Amino acid sequence: MASPAPAPVPIPASAPSPARVTTVDPLIAGRTVHSADRTTLTGVHGEPLADIGQAPRLLAVSALRELRRHADGTPPGAEVFRRAADLFGDAVLDGESPAEHIRRVALAAGLTAGTVRLAMAELAAEMREFPAVAAAELPATDFGPGHRTRWVPRGRLFAAVLASNHPTPSSSWLQALFHGYSVLVRPGGRDPFTPRRLIAALLRAGLSPHRIAFLPSAHTVGEFLLKEADRGVVYGGDRAVAAWQDHETVAARGPGRAKAFVDIAPDDTVLDHLAAYAAFDGGTRCTNLSAVLTTGPVDELADRLAHRLSALPVLPATDPKAALPVLERGRAEQLRAQLAALRETLTDHSARLDLHDPFVELDDGSFLPRPLVLSADRAGHPAVGTELPFPFVVVAPWREDDGIAPLRRSLVLNLLTERADLLDRAVLEPSIRKITTGTALPWEVPHGIPHDGSYTQFLLEPKGLVGAGTHPRTEGETDEAT
Repeated sequence: MASPAPAPVPIPASAPSPARVTTVDPLIAGRTVHSADRTTLTGVHGEPLADIGQAPRLLAVSALRELRRHADGTPPGAEVFRRAADLFGDAVLDGESPAEHIRRVALAAGLTAGTVRLAMAELAAEMREFPAVAAAELPATDFGPGHRTRWVPRGRLFAAVLASNHPTPSSSWLQALFHGYSVLVRPGGRDPFTPRRLIAALLRAGLSPHRIAFLPSAHTVGEFLLKEADRGVVYGGDRAVAAWQDHETVAARGPGRAKAFVDIAPDDTVLDHLAAYAAFDGGTRCTNLSAVLTTGPVDELADRLAHRLSALPVLPATDPKAALPVLERGRAEQLRAQLAALRETLTDHSARLDLHDPFVELDDGSFLPRPLVLSADRAGHPAVGTELPFPFVVVAPWREDDGIAPLRRSLVLNLLTERADLLDRAVLEPSIRKITTGTALPWEVPHGIPHDGSYTQFLLEPKGLVGAGTHPRTEGETDEAT
């Protein structure tokens, strides 16, 4: 039997002061280009946050040609990224302090202030650790006197088409830049601020301006950049990445659909683990738990998980103690309709704890989605694997004859079981990209553990150097770089 729900957390009565409207324009090779094609970015609180100049296709063509003309594949050097990491986290850049940046991203994307602050720290740490990441992900290169392998970029230009669910995917284009690519960044529509601040930090740290372009733009312009660049990465929902799933030069990063398989008694340690897995960073990461398959009683596990998640506080995203993301009114209405459809065939365990509306309208005008735990009557239910931008989990029964099928299409599969045979089958399943066992969390990994394949080897290719004696160092080669 589920324990009583915790007392509700009161909603603050005072709304935060509005953020000032900032101007965002394309940046090409260090030059700000004013665009006549402009849009207003409205925050989750319903107020304008930014006046954004959109790069039309013609400007994107010009940027691509200019960067390609200067691209030579030489890495900028690890020291540039170490300096940029310090500046990104601590400096006033383009008149914006770190605190102002955190607040702006929180209001634009609906992420909690804590999520943005942690993401900034993670991005800074990754920039400092790029040499160690490369060393961990690449095979040994020394095969004796006169025989070596040099890892080099697979092209000159890299395009990044980003989403706005979380700031940390910017590490993908930063890593490409580190390895010698010139980079074109098409930011997410709700968070142009993170890549813009990263670029400002890099330029101040000494990066050559001709190595980078920042191009807020329509989806069609992003598609053009991906087609024309030598390598690229695209983030987004199923529709956004579908065309690139089997494209050799584009890394497609869609919904994670992380799952857990529970074949042991779900004691408090296991339940605490599942709750943390679902709710870390407000459930906005691609590695957050979205489905649980269990061999035990479904209702009991779902009730207990719903109870734990219901304890998360109801606070505006800008509050330092906020743990849940928020949405603008239009997106909340869309999700409300989607959830109503899901509840027609699923059992709502969160509603057993709280009969209020699952979307809380906060005093600042934003809407907070309460964590939601539903259960299905079978592992093959189409809702298993549904991913939403807040802590959302579907619990379903697993039976022996279900086999590996319900566990497929998982960026991360968490196995809470003693069955070695299931682990072996999961390892061999191509659509399961990473496996964790026990109460390990997928973001707590050392360098060299693949996230979705080896990204470094997607960026680089090996080139053999064969001859008598030793080889001289080539331009751009250091002990730290590739």
